[in-house]
This record gives sequence, structure tokens and C-alpha cells, in this order.
Amino acid sequence: MSQRRAFLPVVMSFDVFCLTCWDHPCLMNKVLVFFVWIFSFSLNAQPVNRADQQCNLIESEMKAHMRHLVPSVAGFANDYNLVYQRCEWSVDPAVNFISGAITSYFKPTVNAFSQLNFDLHDSLIVDSVRYHQNNLSCIHGPGNDNLLRIGLLASVAINTLDSVTVYYHGVPPATGFGSFYQGNHQGAPIIWTLSEPYGAKDWWPCKQNLVDKIDSLDIFVTTPLGNRVASNGLLVSETTKGNNKTFHWKTRYPTATYLVAIAVTNYVQYSNYMRLNPASTDSLEILNYVYPENLAYAQANTPQILKTIALFDSLTIVYPFQNEKYGHAQFGWGGGMEHQTMSFVGDFSNVLISHECAHQWFGDRITLGSWEDIWLNEGFATYFEALTEERYFPENWKSWRKSTSTDACRSPHGSVKVDDTTSVSRIFSGSLSYSKGAYLLHMLRWKLGDNVFFKALHDYLNDPALAYAYAKTPDLQRHLETASGQNLSHFLHEWYDNKGYPSYQILWTQTGRNVSLTANQTQSDSSVTFFEMPIPIEFTGGGHDTTIVFNHTFSGQTFTTELNFTADFVYFDPELHLLSANNQIAFIQNSETLSASFSIYPNPAADKIQILNTDPSNPIQSLELCGVLGNSIFKTAMNGTKNMCSLDLSGISAGLYLLRIQSDMGTAVKRVEITK
Repeated sequence: MSQRRAFLPVVMSFDVFCLTCWDHPCLMNKVLVFFVWIFSFSLNAQPVNRADQQCNLIESEMKAHMRHLVPSVAGFANDYNLVYQRCEWSVDPAVNFISGAITSYFKPTVNAFSQLNFDLHDSLIVDSVRYHQNNLSCIHGPGNDNLLRIGLLASVAINTLDSVTVYYHGVPPATGFGSFYQGNHQGAPIIWTLSEPYGAKDWWPCKQNLVDKIDSLDIFVTTPLGNRVASNGLLVSETTKGNNKTFHWKTRYPTATYLVAIAVTNYVQYSNYMRLNPASTDSLEILNYVYPENLAYAQANTPQILKTIALFDSLTIVYPFQNEKYGHAQFGWGGGMEHQTMSFVGDFSNVLISHECAHQWFGDRITLGSWEDIWLNEGFATYFEALTEERYFPENWKSWRKSTSTDACRSPHGSVKVDDTTSVSRIFSGSLSYSKGAYLLHMLRWKLGDNVFFKALHDYLNDPALAYAYAKTPDLQRHLETASGQNLSHFLHEWYDNKGYPSYQILWTQTGRNVSLTANQTQSDSSVTFFEMPIPIEFTGGGHDTTIVFNHTFSGQTFTTELNFTADFVYFDPELHLLSANNQIAFIQNSETLSASFSIYPNPAADKIQILNTDPSNPIQSLELCGVLGNSIFKTAMNGTKNMCSLDLSGISAGLYLLRIQSDMGTAVKRVEITK
């Protein structure tokens, strides 16, 4: 049994904060993001398939967030803006406990502002609230909806800068792998935090919403000697006093509340460096805090982040927090969380660290403005993680598309847009928010072309109204439309707002150089009656191949084209540009003249169809219903019917079928659609 050290007091000796001395690069803007990626990966294990890693990442991240099942009360704290917070915390990684003092500088956005509200879990204890050297009354504790309500001594005028300090302590609520975790690694104690989406209030008094970022932060953490503290921004100082050391971190970039984090244990540190601008001598530090037992493993793998950042820079804009740092702090998951400027990671695989790094652009610089738009964080991070595969591991690029589209289609009745933001499992749905969100971006890239797509992302990230602030899907749409000159409302309504995915049934035939192709489509969910998309079809034969893109605007549409070779095989969407599943392709032997003498009605039909023979000299001998791939379902003898016959379909499932009509002159093939 290890002996726990006595808990240390909060250190309160700090320099006076001066609002006129901020070295903030862009005080008028704001920034944030989240991501928790979790998959089982031993640091000493052999590498696993990258597609499997990505699927594990998605699945385990969704499960990780199940701890926060109840969102914060919405709207209560939108009557003021946070200008600055000084967070003074005291923690011992061997003890599940926190004490602190949070000084908040704020400006009311309404007149006669007299009550200041924070999110704070009812189980934590508020010792006092100080305001202009006075103690303020407050309401907090069990039965108060995890809110701290502070009554000010007098009303504060709109846009007037003021401040309060909240002193508190307690044991954060036990939520498993939750917002405040105390445990160990190989016997060494550790505390780390992870607040997305609704967990910041579990360990500190804060404004937990997606409206107002903290413009600037100073973070002071006091802990026993032998430990190091990882946090946001730059490490300003380390001050030893007795058996304790205080670490001072500061960030002058706006930060979303859920991205504020600390991790405390016996870290060892080292750095990698890279130039963001070849013409400059300045370097970006990649600061790594790792467990001593994993130092060699980490040092061998973290340099890969340099080329990842270089790729993201080239595709969009330069790393958004270049005046501070980027870094990794190891913590107790096999996954990660994109805390601003320092992602917490469980290992250093490319899949994980590229995903978390991408969030610094998509999620931290520009943060989702509502949890219904989580794809603006997770869809982007998942897709940009894949872009590193495309660039640096091309052998994995197609497997990523296969596994991601398969995962997206596991939810045939779901939308990318989150329809229940009170459900954390729905927010972090792996198949919808991650995989389908990423594939939506993949389809947009193909639809618009690389140059237009990445220019739109560049302009989106550089939009002064969005940079270091919040965005929603219409903000991204606006930049995609401006760059492309296309109206994407219909496309996004189908793929973002509505549910499901299409399945294609392709029927084709060739006579000489002429190819005729009929494209039918069914949908997995009734919210979309038809997904209007270009469809790529590959024809191969005799050592030749060509891919032709057809503009598919309605189900049953027939296209004609010419080939200078005879096609032996036809493939639908060979490069996996489209999100679809259960596609079928069938060759129909040419029988146009013969087929024209037979009519089918009704078509579509529910239970029965009539077959009309307009050429009595060519009697019908049999009818055979087949699947679109030609597999026989049943066959019925007609014994020379010359005029009309019927076929009972009451026991046949809904779908598309082929009806083979065998007559004296040959076989005609007709398409039949059965509805129920």
C-alpha cells in the first residue's frame, strides 16, 4: 500500500493582472474544440490495420462520452461575455480532490446586470465569492441544477469590465473516464481532465456553452514536487515553494470552456520543432509530455506530426496557434482529446495524432456553434486524418474509404445533423457524426473538385467572423457556394439534414459501339425520395478501361454512350466517391425489338402485374422473375399465351426485379418494380 501525501493548500501569491498588458494576438476573436478518440491499443503491441484503428477510434470515442448524459441548462449565461479568467488550482495526483480560485473578468451584454451565473456541479463546495474586496452572497448546492448564482452588490452597466473570484473545493463527481479522473500508470498517480461536451462544470466554476469563448487565460497549478503539469498555451514559469511546485501556463488565444484542461503526473518532456514558414527562422515547438516508461516509444513516433502539420498547412492555412505551441500529453486512454494547443493522447499512432491535430483547425480555431453540428469538428478531423493516409500511406487510402462508407451505412435511418443534443450517444454517433460526416466532405470534394474544395476551406478558416469563434453548417455552406458558384442547398438537405443513403441498381447492354444503361435507385430511409448525384461507371474489356460519369437526376433514367471496345465487366463507383450500399449491376442481353412487343402494367406494382402481348404471332411460353443480378426467383409456364396473362407477386418482397419473357421468337427482359 502506497502512502498518500497530505494535500497542499492553494497558492494565492500572483502578480497583479493588468488588462492593458495582454499579449493576445487577436483579442476580438475566439477559439475552441473537442475530440476524444479511444481505441484499445497497447503501447508495446504490434501495429494493427489502419482501417481497424480508425473504426475503433470512432466506436470508442462515442462510448467515452456516454459519461455526460445531461447537458447544461441552456441560455442562462448569455447575458455577459468572458474577457479573461485566471484559474488557480491545487491538486495532488495521488488524491481525488481539487481546490481552487477562479477569477473571471466579464462584460455584461445587457443593462442593469446584477446576477452572475456559472456552471458548477452541486457536489463541489463554494467557500466564498470575492468582489471588490467584499464577500458576495451566492446560491449553490444540491437542488440548484448545478448552477452557481452570484448576486452582485450593485448593477453593472452594459459593456463595463468587472470581475469576481470564486473560491471552492471538493471531490469532483465520479463519472468513470469522466471530466476529472484520478488514477495511476505503472504505480505513478495521475490526474487529468476531459470536459467535452458537458463536463467542465464537474471540476470548476465556468461558463459552459457554445456562445462565448474565454478571450484569454492564465492557469496556475500547484502540485507536489516530482510531478509536471500539462495545460493550454505556453509554460511561463515553474516556481518551487517547499515541497510543492506551481506551473504557470498562459494562452492569449480565445478558448472554448470544454477545451481547458490539465494533466498532472511524473511526466518527462521533450520537444520536436518545425518551421511553419520556410522564409522565417521562427520554429513551432511540438511539446511532448509522456510517461517515463513510454519515452522511447513516444520519441520514435511523435516526429510524424511534423509532416502532418505541414500537410494541413498546405491544404488550408498555417497552424492556427503558431504564437504558442502544439503538443501531446499522455493520459489514461487508448485514445485522445484535442485540448487547445496540447492534445491528450493515449498513444502516438498516426491515426490518433493526425485526428487530434486536425481539430486545431476544425474545432479549436473554428468551433461548432451547436452540438447538432458536431460534424464540423468530428467529420472534419476524421476526413483530415484520412488525408494523411492518402498523402503518406496511399496503400491504406482505399481501405479507409471502404471501412468508413461501411460504417456510415450502419445507420440507415440516421442523419449527419444531430437530432437530439441531449443524448451524448447521439452527438458522438460513430457512424453518423464521424464516418458519415467525413464521407459528406469526401463527396463534396469530388463534386466540387480539389481546387475549389480546399479554397473554400481556406476561406472558411480565414473568415474573420468565424476565426477563433463559432460556426454552424450554413457558415461552411456559404463558403463552399462562394468558391464553387454552385447552390448546395439541395445537396446538403439530402445528405446533412435528411437520413439514409442510396442503393443503385444498374442495368446495361451493348450493341456494337453503343452502350445503353439504366440507373435505378432505392433509399434506405423515406426522408429522401431520391439522392441526385453524378454516378461514375467503369467499363473494362479486352485490355481497355474507361470511367464515365453520368448525371443521375431520377430513378429509372436511361443513358447512352459509345465505347471503342466491347465491355466485359462494368463497375459502379470504382473509386468510392459516393456514399452508397448494396449496389447491383446486371447485363441485359439486347432484345429491343422483341421487348417492344410486350407491355407490363401496373409498374410499379404491389401484388399483381398484367403482361400484354401485342404480337399474337409470337406467343408467350414462360415467365421467369429474377433478381437484378439474374438469379431466378420463380418460373411459370404460360403454354403459348397470345394476348394477355397475369403474374401473382403477393409473396415477393419490395424491390427491383427482371422479368424474362420467353416467347417463340426469343427472350425479352423487362424491368419490374414491386412496392408494398
